Amino acid sequence: MTDTASSTSGRPVLPTDYDPMDVDFWSHGSATRADYFRLARDTVPVAFSPEPEIPGMPAPGPGFWSVSRFEDVMHVSRHPDIFSSAKGTNIFDLPDGVAEFMGSMINMDSPRHTRVRMIVNRAFTPRMVARIDDDVRVKARAIVAAMADRGECDIVTDLAAPLPLQIICEMMGIPNEEWNHIFEMTNIILGDETTTPDLETLMGAILTLAQLAQAVGEDRLANPRDDLVSAMMHAEVDGETLTPSEMASFFILLAAAGNETTRNAITHGIKALTDHPDQRAIWQADPENVSATAVEEIVRWATPVIHFRRTATQDTKIAGVPIAEGEKVVMWYESANRDERAFEDPFRFDVTRMPNEHVGFGGGGPHFCLGANLARREIRVMFEELFRWVPDIAASGEPEYLKSSFIHGIKSLPATYTPAAVPALDA
Repeated sequence: MTDTASSTSGRPVLPTDYDPMDVDFWSHGSATRADYFRLARDTVPVAFSPEPEIPGMPAPGPGFWSVSRFEDVMHVSRHPDIFSSAKGTNIFDLPDGVAEFMGSMINMDSPRHTRVRMIVNRAFTPRMVARIDDDVRVKARAIVAAMADRGECDIVTDLAAPLPLQIICEMMGIPNEEWNHIFEMTNIILGDETTTPDLETLMGAILTLAQLAQAVGEDRLANPRDDLVSAMMHAEVDGETLTPSEMASFFILLAAAGNETTRNAITHGIKALTDHPDQRAIWQADPENVSATAVEEIVRWATPVIHFRRTATQDTKIAGVPIAEGEKVVMWYESANRDERAFEDPFRFDVTRMPNEHVGFGGGGPHFCLGANLARREIRVMFEELFRWVPDIAASGEPEYLKSSFIHGIKSLPATYTPAAVPALDA
């Protein structure tokens, strides 16, 4: 066991043999980490950790503060003046070239963050949102139709991954023939920590996505169409528009984070309903009234994004613990979403849970997930289509987890169901 105070600085550390920087710690799903985070919440809710060396990445940083309680995660999220995103949102500092392309809105502070987010929001007109909503249903039905007659599938590759990828690519005007390539590039960017790509491979994936998106943005500037990218490229806030490079960074954010998080929420949802058949029965018996709360519970339960980081802009305190200007602060969403202080019986999966103010889309503040409503729509529609056509679909094996402290991902999950013939929906 480690001591409750650092031997070199007097900063509080967690008294446990668990090593949250060990890849094996992130290899088996959230249930295996429950005791660690419970201990953190109960004993040292703001704890200091060193940063390990990662081959091919910058030298280890000075360490970071872990924030594990719901209330403290919300505090950090809702005070962007004290806890900055501009210095990076991953625990580890990224190389300059990577950080530039991965910047997007999540790595910005106001006023730049406000400007870019407002421009993007202007593009999501009611008519554009309605068109996307209709497209979600068409694509979800087609995906279910393609696998329904087989009686078995892999939830990730056959069901959960195609929907958000197709929606995002179509929204952003990416040609169909590039969709699989984009899927491969996002897997490189958000891959296993056991197989962290070398810097050249990582930059290659990022540049591939950036060049595709920038080309589309430049085309829509010159030749506007009735689509989202054209609306984004021509939207203005105080006379300013989105540059093609800013649009490229936004696409990388959507393609990587938006694709991965929705994919994993759907996959975790199938696993949770398999493990909790009583909750499946409740949802299937009344989808019209239960779907909204069930989707929120899936996102809380899955917590697809495990953490985000901030950097203190001044000397401050979190739960009475002094944080110095320039120190890193990591918000553990996975822990906050199981905090007994915020949720009644948080280790119970409950599709009717209310209230459910989870942090699966972030803890509020200016960086609350821009795609939250789209993700909710995709998850809800996919389960509605499954319940209609293959209502007995269930996991038939154990999930293969992504080894990542950032994405609570599942790489593979086999499933079985009674085969069915599913008619496609016309677009």
